[in-house]
Amino acid sequence: MGPAALLYRILNYAADTGPRSEFQLMEPLRLGIVQQVSLVSRCMVELMDQTDPCIRSRLRHAPEGPAADYLGAFERVLSREGYAPESILGQLRLVSKFSAWLRMKNIPLKTLTQDCATLYLRYRYRCNHRRRRRHDRPVLRRFIEVLQELQIIKPDTHAAPTAAERWLASYAAYLENDLGLSRATIESYVFKVRPFLNAHLRTQSMRLDGLTAADAIDYVRREVVRLDNPSSTKTVPAALRSFLRYARYCNAIKRDLACAVPSAPCWVMTSIPRAIPPEHARRALACCDRRKSVGRRDYAILLLLARLGLRAGEIVRLKLDDIDWESGTLTIHGKGRRESALPLLADVGGAIAAYLKDGRPRSESRRVFLCAQAPVRSFKSGNAVSNVVKYALGRTGIESPRKGAHQFRHALATEMLRRKSSLSEIGEVLRHRNPDTTKIYTKVDLRSLRELAPHWPRA
Repeated sequence: MGPAALLYRILNYAADTGPRSEFQLMEPLRLGIVQQVSLVSRCMVELMDQTDPCIRSRLRHAPEGPAADYLGAFERVLSREGYAPESILGQLRLVSKFSAWLRMKNIPLKTLTQDCATLYLRYRYRCNHRRRRRHDRPVLRRFIEVLQELQIIKPDTHAAPTAAERWLASYAAYLENDLGLSRATIESYVFKVRPFLNAHLRTQSMRLDGLTAADAIDYVRREVVRLDNPSSTKTVPAALRSFLRYARYCNAIKRDLACAVPSAPCWVMTSIPRAIPPEHARRALACCDRRKSVGRRDYAILLLLARLGLRAGEIVRLKLDDIDWESGTLTIHGKGRRESALPLLADVGGAIAAYLKDGRPRSESRRVFLCAQAPVRSFKSGNAVSNVVKYALGRTGIESPRKGAHQFRHALATEMLRRKSSLSEIGEVLRHRNPDTTKIYTKVDLRSLRELAPHWPRA
């Protein structure tokens, strides 16, 4: 039995409508939600036009200074990123005053850097007695970035990278190009190895021949004590072994120090999957206000978690091209760059279609789910999906020790097990690579565990 039949057989416990047996085909043209958006940026000449007359009329003073001619380009960028007209006007006023300050200080536009923005804000706060606003610095930083993207000014020159940074850059390129690891894994490994290199490369020299086995052992011990989390500590030895193998591959060290790295204590199947109760899942879905765009987005995300058991990162990576409306399937980009197809259930497809039609901001991004507030962009990581779950549970007043998105995945597996699905079927739906990963759900099959328990007569 394939994943489609298994998912259709599971009770739609998390939805507020009755289960349906098949996906109702939707015509993309009728819905108007899968129109191809050009990925090419607007013409640079268009962005570099002079400031629009309407901008001049809305500003308190006519723009002046070396940057005044590019307020129109900045306005178009802000509008494209989804900012409200009032917010755009406030940012343009700040940039206009910044341009006037550049003129007063005789700073040519070609020498403009981020340091100039820092000096201006210091002048603005101290000399003009202006109240500090946390958005001022990001606005000027974004304006300078726009000028750099338009090649009006040169990018800022950064300090020379340290020896540790050069090693990390080379190591990250090796993980991506030679080993083909995902971006999330590369970032995790680099993050774990960085403190080790910073501690042993205090100069510009990239020599690692002074490393010893004791250095690796001491680093793992310190990190295990500091993190005190089995899921985090087990990646520290793996990342350090990977880097030490790469260093030996580059002939930077002569001895195989990777074999000296100890393993962090991590016992298998010591915990019980914490699944969200069905009633809590229903309440979390019911609290989404689908009259608003954010509510439609959150409702679609929660349905993907509850009905298909997707991981948070898989929802973040979901693209418009991954939805096949005619065949009713979703292409999921899972762990290890593996792709798999899952059925697009009727309620899930309807929720996604409602969000795409009347909720998703206009954007050049091909990701399905975008941030609701400007700048409009795709989610950076799975933490955004976990925050959707956290806020949904908070709105319903549910007190739960678990606030993340994975509890919906556990709930789907628990429901399948309760309905007599085999472990192999559960592993197929959840797309587990190792069958042993699915065995942890045997701990929540209380009915079968009671049959195994020996009868104990009463005293």
